[in-house]
Amino acid sequence: MPKHIDEIRELLADMDGLFAGFHDWLWGQHDAESGGFYYAKSSKQLPGSGGVPDIESTAQALNIMERFGLLSSLPEEMKRGLIRFFQKRQDPVSGYFYDANPLMREDEVMVARAISYSRNALRKLGGQPLYPLPYEAQQAPAYMDSPQSYLAWLQSVPLVNSWRGCDRLSTSSVYVRQVEPDERRAAYAKTAFDFFAEKQDPHTGLWGEGSYYVRISGTFKLHIFYDHFGVPLPREDRIYQSILTALRQEEAADMCYIRNPIHLLSYMKLSIPEEELREIIQITLTNMRRLLRADGSFSRELAHSPTAPNVAQVKPGEYYPDMPKAVHIGGGEVEGDMNAGTQALLIRSICHKLTGNP
Repeated sequence: MPKHIDEIRELLADMDGLFAGFHDWLWGQHDAESGGFYYAKSSKQLPGSGGVPDIESTAQALNIMERFGLLSSLPEEMKRGLIRFFQKRQDPVSGYFYDANPLMREDEVMVARAISYSRNALRKLGGQPLYPLPYEAQQAPAYMDSPQSYLAWLQSVPLVNSWRGCDRLSTSSVYVRQVEPDERRAAYAKTAFDFFAEKQDPHTGLWGEGSYYVRISGTFKLHIFYDHFGVPLPREDRIYQSILTALRQEEAADMCYIRNPIHLLSYMKLSIPEEELREIIQITLTNMRRLLRADGSFSRELAHSPTAPNVAQVKPGEYYPDMPKAVHIGGGEVEGDMNAGTQALLIRSICHKLTGNP
């Protein structure tokens, strides 16, 4: 029997125990009137959002239900409410999906992600968008006019904060995947992959600037682009060593810092030495415990939940010229939030899979 197998099993059992109150918390975020799910309990009284759930949190709640195997048993009334929730948020002219908060439209990452979140959610629920999507409606960003203009845009994205910069780069795959015909789409994809290869650090395997966790988070964002096109990440051995460095030396002050390394490991499908796997899971469990809240879910950050799941990527004091005003989705309380909850559940699932337990 492998040396560390019993220790790993005990760690996974402890991790499972962190979710004892999670189901009750999740159902407490549902809003029957709109059909959606709130980001956090404090979101229900938040000015500016109209007291209405947001797209991203509702899609994440649906992902959580899917991981628990609950989708097939959802009441038809709830399914219809969820379908209406996403359909009502699609703009009939542009094809984009928008939250009630007008500031959401100022963040290109949130706008692009809302397309994927809404489209995938509707597909899972047996619904569909009411109007053509942005590319079909000729509403894609101007940088998609040609591979040359796309390259110019890629080059214009600052990577002084790897997390934010790579997130912007990666979300452009939403538009690249909609390009027709196949030959033209391939030209856009090649433009991106050539650019990424030029920008990758050959020593760490990471992209951009920032702490190890910030750069790993950026690399995680960029891996989504690679995954969309079935292309493996280059220099996976260097990325793995960078992950070990971050886990051992830096504080995981954000749930994303716990999830992103684990998700990268799952994507890369490396053969991880058993002793290092035990260490990785031990550190991950310790970090998750610090973010567990009394309400049964988890906070994105150590001090409290941030007011929004995405714009909080750039912390106060970090220079990033393109940041929009904060899109307030929650109250920033010491409470569980949907973003952290869905990530914690995914972390648990991936840790089981890394040990060979589906």
